[in-house]
Amino acid sequence: MPRIDPARLLADLRTLRGIGAHGRGVVRPAFSAADMEARRWLARRYQEAGLEASIDGVGNVLGRSRHPGRALLIGSHSDTQPTGGWLDGALGVIYALEVVRALAADASTRELAVDAVSFQDEESRFVGCLGSRSITGVLTAEMQEEVTDRDGVTLADALRQAGLADAPRLRIERERYAGFLEAHIEQGPQLEDSGRKIGVVNGIVGLRGIRFVFRGQQNHAGTTMMARRRDAATSLYELAYRINREFPKVAAGHSVWTMGRARIEPNATSIVPGYAELDLQFRDASEAPLDAFEAVAARLVAEMNARGGVSIEATRARAPIPPTRMDEGLQEHIAEAAERHAPGKWQRMPSGAFHDAGIVSACVPSAMLFIPSIGGISHDFAEDSRDEDIVLGCRVLADAAASILACGRA
Repeated sequence: MPRIDPARLLADLRTLRGIGAHGRGVVRPAFSAADMEARRWLARRYQEAGLEASIDGVGNVLGRSRHPGRALLIGSHSDTQPTGGWLDGALGVIYALEVVRALAADASTRELAVDAVSFQDEESRFVGCLGSRSITGVLTAEMQEEVTDRDGVTLADALRQAGLADAPRLRIERERYAGFLEAHIEQGPQLEDSGRKIGVVNGIVGLRGIRFVFRGQQNHAGTTMMARRRDAATSLYELAYRINREFPKVAAGHSVWTMGRARIEPNATSIVPGYAELDLQFRDASEAPLDAFEAVAARLVAEMNARGGVSIEATRARAPIPPTRMDEGLQEHIAEAAERHAPGKWQRMPSGAFHDAGIVSACVPSAMLFIPSIGGISHDFAEDSRDEDIVLGCRVLADAAASILACGRA
């Protein structure tokens, strides 16, 4: 089986970390100067590893194997959250590069075809999983038209500024690939809490969102008696409280929900708010709890609207993302490799975060591997993993990739 070079792996991860470094973390949003510098650096590394490298019209970096036969696609994303950690996405990108080099250095695997990829804008500066949506052909014109980031920059302008406006966009060659593997930090505490080193992902959760709009009557905070108030913020607080009371009654074991964005107008201490918004997001690996959450939310809104006073309107905050199952055959290869390298120290588990594998799986069989996140922290400058866990994860991935290709899946 191929042998990775731990020092080379860690050195490349740290070099990538240095592009857009901000203290312990990384600021490398999609299409930023740091992001494009990182993509050009990665393309050079792909070429040095013997791959044919290209950057397509949405910023995807693809390193294509020169070997004949069906290939395995491996990778993740290298863009970050606005204030992101150094391993989210980057781990899987550098793993792919190291797997290519490790297989090339072993006489028994050097003819196997592995393509490496770094997808663009997984982190939703413009469109979540923009790169994987584009390469799989599900990026519609409607998704791209007039889309802007939080600063008002349009996607079209970002592409022009990055020098990509006229570059062709790649499309995945379904007949070429036997599968796609994505390695990632867990971004949660399960592996660390259980003392395990490898997670074999069996599915990616589905995700839905609801936006609630509250319309009351703006008025003076001192002269408007409590019984006469139509306070939009109070209705917001009540609905949020009732959601947190009612959702646990229909939740599954790994269900989660978040109310991470609220807006109150005019947001002044001495004014009764007349308008408010609340965004609710909920996730689970099965559709049934998601359906139940939607039904509970609809019931609560109907009950509150029936009282009069403040009106509440509920609409979808995003296109629903269905739960995704990972390919069982690819999972088995990862599980067998995990048992060889970390006997008894691995587990099957769902992914609570969405990943490019959830998009690619609609085109080719896909699977994921997790390594532990220290403290379960991610999407923060404090995000980190231990060097020994990083190295172990790459060993498992390289072993699994060689096994998949050798057994005829490719």
